[in-house]
Amino acid sequence: MSGVRRTASGQGSLTRTIVIWVPDWPVTAAATAAGHSPDGPVAVLAKGKVLAASAAARAEGVRQGLKARDAQSRCPELVVLKYDPVIDARAFDPVISCLEALTPGVQVIRPGMCALKARGPTRFYGTEQAAAEKLLDRLETFDVSGSRVGIADGPFAAEQAARASSPRTRVLVIPPGGSAEFLAPISVDTLGQPALTDLLRRLGLRSLGAFAQLPATEVLTRFGPDGAFAHRLASGADDRTVVARKVPPELARTLDFEPSVDRVDQVAFAVRGVADELIGRLTALGLVCTTLRVEIGTESGRIHERDWLHPRWFSATDLVDRVRWQLQGSGTATSELTSPVVRIRLIPEEADPIGAHVDGLWGGGPDERIHRALSRVQSMLGHGGVVSVALGGGRGFLERQTLIPWGDRPVPKYPADAPWPGVAISASPKLWPMPVPTTVYPEPLPAEVFDADGRLVSVSARMLLSGVPAQFRIVAEGKEFQEVAGWAGPWLAEERWWDPEATSRQARFQFVGADGRAWLFTLRQARWSVEAGYD
Repeated sequence: MSGVRRTASGQGSLTRTIVIWVPDWPVTAAATAAGHSPDGPVAVLAKGKVLAASAAARAEGVRQGLKARDAQSRCPELVVLKYDPVIDARAFDPVISCLEALTPGVQVIRPGMCALKARGPTRFYGTEQAAAEKLLDRLETFDVSGSRVGIADGPFAAEQAARASSPRTRVLVIPPGGSAEFLAPISVDTLGQPALTDLLRRLGLRSLGAFAQLPATEVLTRFGPDGAFAHRLASGADDRTVVARKVPPELARTLDFEPSVDRVDQVAFAVRGVADELIGRLTALGLVCTTLRVEIGTESGRIHERDWLHPRWFSATDLVDRVRWQLQGSGTATSELTSPVVRIRLIPEEADPIGAHVDGLWGGGPDERIHRALSRVQSMLGHGGVVSVALGGGRGFLERQTLIPWGDRPVPKYPADAPWPGVAISASPKLWPMPVPTTVYPEPLPAEVFDADGRLVSVSARMLLSGVPAQFRIVAEGKEFQEVAGWAGPWLAEERWWDPEATSRQARFQFVGADGRAWLFTLRQARWSVEAGYD
């Protein structure tokens, strides 16, 4: 468990710890974000397998580790959602704030589970049981139902106690000194060390109690420091203490409209003051915002939210521009909105120290001037008015390009490391002619390629040329025939061979003309075209 501090071995008594666990939290967070009910059959997937499933899904046989297709075969009504750790953590943050209003010193173990020292709440409410019930009541008022609490010596035993509780008995208190006895029958899988667990099982040590019976010195010699630490956990001698999270300063800013506003320019004018206040607060803390989340609440009850990135950092003007662009994207026109705006929230998602982005002694150079010029043009043309190209995966050079608005994260539409089936036939170890061309035409330009005898060059199914390319002409540009000074190819590719209607077989060539310019030609269905050029 990250974030838990370990005291020196043998110093002091074990810390009585309260662990609060919200079962199926990834399902609750993902379903709420997607607009689904967590009470229905819902499964959250990570890497194609079920990470967590709701109670309704488990009743239909959906289990953790199942593949998506197997889970859906067991429960046809299953709602499948992708796991997003950002959504998971963001949704749990208000829960922590809710608990911190009742008792300070809460530590987040992971989204859905937190810990705190039992001493303070126990003194205030009288007993550990009463303190736990008060925490559960607090979560119920915050619409977090089904939570469970475990109290024991150390965070590890308290977590296992929380997991061992039941929906009817939601609080399980392990008496002081009783952690070793409680942990004895539990499986070694709970240690969270797969390599060590596998080895222990092969040695016949399947429970924490069996592992705890081994001499500590022998465990250290045989399994090393990690094994010795796991041995202390299994023995109920978890000497770590709870480390309260450092509450970050409140940076989000909210602007409420009363009455509601239905024009983009009016909203943008009102947001200016809030943007200045937010940037001023960040500057006072020595921070700059590099990722901003804008939430727009409308009179219809919908909330439009989006994360905006910046290649450097946001200024107050940049914040106003992002709000205006988001409003224009959600409305039917540039001035009128489909539903009046009642609230605007500006939330800095990522704030970095200002020293990490400060200009050099002589300024930022050309990059700084380019950014400022493009940002100025973008503010006039809109968010999508200035774009850059991100190269990704695909079967053609045009398909590999993704136009990204300036300032957004350069994530291509298709991943470059995908297998891309349908292009298995290639006469060269390299699928694509290299180097990558500098100019890719939106639509291929019709062309012609002839051999020395004036016959149109073709390629057979065995990748044999009908003749040596001698001259070519780009028909679309109305140019005269040009002698071929050099050429390479063919690179043969068969796309979508599994679909008779969409299948395509083509061969790519590189030609260098007498004028020294290089071109990427494509022969498809006996027709030549120019796909790209090398400037």
